[in-house]
Amino acid sequence: MGGDEAPAGIISGALVAARHLQVGLLLVGARSAIERELSRHPGASWLDIEIADTPDRIEMAEPAAAALRRKPKASIRVAAEAVAERRADALFSAGHTGASVIAAHAVFGRLPGVDRPALATIIPTRRRPAVLLDSGATVECRPPHLVQFAIMGSAYARVALECPTPRVALLSVGAEESKGNELTREAHQLLKSAPVHFVGNVEGPAVFAGDADVIVCDGFTGNVTLKVSEGLVETVESLLHDELSATFGTRVGYLLSRQAYRRFRKRLDYSEYGGAPLVGLNGLCIVGHGRSSPKAVRNAVAMAARGVSERLLDNLARELSAHAQL
Repeated sequence: MGGDEAPAGIISGALVAARHLQVGLLLVGARSAIERELSRHPGASWLDIEIADTPDRIEMAEPAAAALRRKPKASIRVAAEAVAERRADALFSAGHTGASVIAAHAVFGRLPGVDRPALATIIPTRRRPAVLLDSGATVECRPPHLVQFAIMGSAYARVALECPTPRVALLSVGAEESKGNELTREAHQLLKSAPVHFVGNVEGPAVFAGDADVIVCDGFTGNVTLKVSEGLVETVESLLHDELSATFGTRVGYLLSRQAYRRFRKRLDYSEYGGAPLVGLNGLCIVGHGRSSPKAVRNAVAMAARGVSERLLDNLARELSAHAQL
């Protein structure tokens, strides 16, 4: 029930994933609204679909913690409980991010060795995609939390990006280890001895250069970085469209370069990845953008299915356990 296009866009994308991936769906929310949308998809009756009817949902403007206390049967809470009770293998939500994080944290609990969960977002770079974490789950961090993010981000990059030895960088205001605030300076020293391939600090302009496969930061910095980059991409696309359609000559040029422009958009399109896993919890939760399109939802469900089949939680737990024994 969460997201700008909910429930229509959410259900449409989930149905595509169910057909193509042969996975079952547990749709959590208002039964009447869900059944109304399902009736618009004649093929839905052939799929493995269950509905969990819930009376409440968390609205985007509501404070997450207070709303979850006031609405114990909110759809995001019920969905998380369904995963904990093994009625489902993974959770996807494009609704209130704070409510998704708090509900999943409360119901799943943390993996051993994890103090704070992190949202691991895949971002484009000049070379190949990279993982940025935390992108919004834990706003206030301590240096050991960033080390945990690095370990979890490395494990996730091996699964999601098929990167055997991920290069880990720390987002700071300068490349030198003496640069940054107290958090980044102390984290830098800890990361040098952590069981990851640490390549040092990375500045803002180099985030998208492709010199690192995993970029670590606190949730406040990561969320601002992500949203600024999303806004910049939209601005560049708009300006490029305006320039390419300004004159007859540029319109002809656009027709000739249309395929390259499509590839450019695809490389920068967040919907290609669908969502960000909330790593560090004892349950698989994928958090989607509030503007998630059906395509984004389809890819988020695919990400969840892949996380289950490739035992992402087991991999994270194993690497965290190995770190704790050092």
